Amino acid sequence: MAKNNQTHDGTLIWTVARIAEHLGVQRHRVEYVLDSRGIEPIGRAGIARIYSEDTVDRVASELVRIVSLRDVGNASDMQGGEL
Repeated sequence: MAKNNQTHDGTLIWTVARIAEHLGVQRHRVEYVLDSRGIEPIGRAGIARIYSEDTVDRVASELVRIVSLRDVGNASDMQGGEL
Protein backbone atom coordinates (compact mmCIF):
# COMPACT_ATOMS: atom_id res chain seq x y z
CA MET A 1 0.00 0.00 0.00
CA ALA A 2 1.28 3.49 -0.91
CA LYS A 3 2.08 6.04 1.75
CA ASN A 4 0.47 9.49 1.64
CA ASN A 5 3.35 10.97 -0.34
CA GLN A 6 3.64 8.13 -2.88
CA THR A 7 1.70 6.87 -5.86
CA HIS A 8 0.51 3.28 -6.10
CA ASP A 9 3.80 2.28 -7.77
CA GLY A 10 5.92 3.89 -5.04
CA THR A 11 6.88 7.04 -6.96
CA LEU A 12 7.20 10.03 -4.65
CA ILE A 13 4.72 12.85 -5.05
CA TRP A 14 6.63 16.12 -4.89
CA THR A 15 4.53 19.14 -3.93
CA VAL A 16 5.95 22.58 -3.15
CA ALA A 17 5.63 21.91 0.59
CA ARG A 18 7.26 18.49 0.27
CA ILE A 19 10.18 19.91 -1.75
CA ALA A 20 10.69 22.65 0.85
CA GLU A 21 10.63 20.13 3.69
CA HIS A 22 13.05 17.83 1.87
CA LEU A 23 15.50 20.67 1.17
CA GLY A 24 15.11 22.23 4.62
CA VAL A 25 14.06 25.64 3.32
CA GLN A 26 10.99 27.80 3.62
CA ARG A 27 8.21 27.19 1.13
CA HIS A 28 8.38 30.67 -0.36
CA ARG A 29 11.99 30.04 -1.43
CA VAL A 30 10.90 27.00 -3.44
CA GLU A 31 7.99 28.95 -4.91
CA TYR A 32 10.36 31.75 -5.93
CA VAL A 33 12.66 29.34 -7.80
CA LEU A 34 9.75 27.58 -9.50
CA ASP A 35 8.15 30.86 -10.60
CA SER A 36 11.31 32.77 -11.56
CA ARG A 37 12.74 29.84 -13.55
CA GLY A 38 9.45 29.03 -15.26
CA ILE A 39 9.40 25.47 -13.93
CA GLU A 40 6.03 23.90 -14.64
CA PRO A 41 4.42 21.06 -12.66
CA ILE A 42 4.03 17.66 -14.30
CA GLY A 43 0.48 17.50 -13.02
CA ARG A 44 -2.02 18.46 -10.36
CA ALA A 45 -3.76 16.69 -7.51
CA GLY A 46 -6.68 18.91 -6.61
CA ILE A 47 -5.12 22.33 -6.12
CA ALA A 48 -1.64 20.95 -5.36
CA ARG A 49 1.00 21.18 -8.07
CA ILE A 50 3.00 17.98 -8.55
CA TYR A 51 6.67 18.02 -9.61
CA SER A 52 9.17 15.39 -10.74
CA GLU A 53 12.31 14.21 -8.97
CA ASP A 54 14.30 16.16 -11.58
CA THR A 55 12.55 19.33 -10.43
CA VAL A 56 13.63 18.70 -6.84
CA ASP A 57 17.26 18.43 -8.00
CA ARG A 58 16.95 21.59 -10.11
CA VAL A 59 15.40 23.60 -7.27
CA ALA A 60 18.20 22.45 -4.95
CA SER A 61 20.91 23.52 -7.42
CA GLU A 62 19.19 26.87 -8.09
CA LEU A 63 19.00 27.57 -4.35
CA VAL A 64 22.73 26.84 -4.01
CA ARG A 65 23.39 29.13 -6.98
CA ILE A 66 21.33 31.95 -5.44
CA VAL A 67 23.22 31.69 -2.14
CA SER A 68 26.61 31.64 -3.87
CA LEU A 69 25.73 34.69 -5.96
CA ARG A 70 24.51 36.50 -2.87
CA ASP A 71 27.72 35.63 -1.02
CA VAL A 72 29.83 36.94 -3.91
CA GLY A 73 27.82 40.18 -3.85
CA ASN A 74 28.37 40.55 -0.11
CA ALA A 75 32.10 39.93 -0.50
CA SER A 76 32.41 42.66 -3.14
CA ASP A 77 30.43 45.07 -0.92
CA MET A 78 32.85 44.46 1.93
CA GLN A 79 35.88 45.06 -0.29
CA GLY A 80 34.59 48.24 -1.84
CA GLY A 81 33.58 46.56 -5.06
CA GLU A 82 36.94 44.89 -5.71
CA LEU A 83 37.42 41.13 -5.71
